[in-house]
Amino acid sequence: MKTYIYMVRHGESPKKGKSDRTRELTEKGKKDAVHVADLLEKEGIEVLVSSPYTRSVLTIQELADRLGQEIHIFEDLKERIFSTMDMRISDAELYPILEKSYSDPNYALRGAESNNDCQNRAIKVLQELLITYQGKRIAIGTHGAVMTLMMGFYDKQFDYNFLLQTSKPDIFRMEFNGQELVEVKRLWQ
Repeated sequence: MKTYIYMVRHGESPKKGKSDRTRELTEKGKKDAVHVADLLEKEGIEVLVSSPYTRSVLTIQELADRLGQEIHIFEDLKERIFSTMDMRISDAELYPILEKSYSDPNYALRGAESNNDCQNRAIKVLQELLITYQGKRIAIGTHGAVMTLMMGFYDKQFDYNFLLQTSKPDIFRMEFNGQELVEVKRLWQ
């Protein structure tokens, strides 16, 4: 029985201001969220799941409203914790951490999370979703790093270079047969 997971990377969000957890979407991000809903409404989504971070929830909220469904929040789908601060770290700080993390999956700043730590917690949720909602179409509001780590668990081609090529937002449809990944197709253009 086929199950489809739609990884929906959140739309553009302000780089300054609120805590990383509560950053919302920019005007462009809000417009893109409408296009996400337009695209996924045609896919027959049956279950909506998200990271607890506001920008991820808002990216799939329009779809949830159209479908009359609630979004199920899973704490373990949150973005990888890169530092002990609750604020977004700059790209100049982030990219060297990401690059080193993909060459050493156990690398993390003191008090933060490694790629392995993040992947392990997120994969538990994804595997449970594949059991609980077997045969369904599930949209997950997510983030670049945690999305790439979940996808990379099944296929090593989803790595640092893949992450750098993704956009905000982005959508990848993963087709599963049981717990086995069969195919991945990018839906966002």
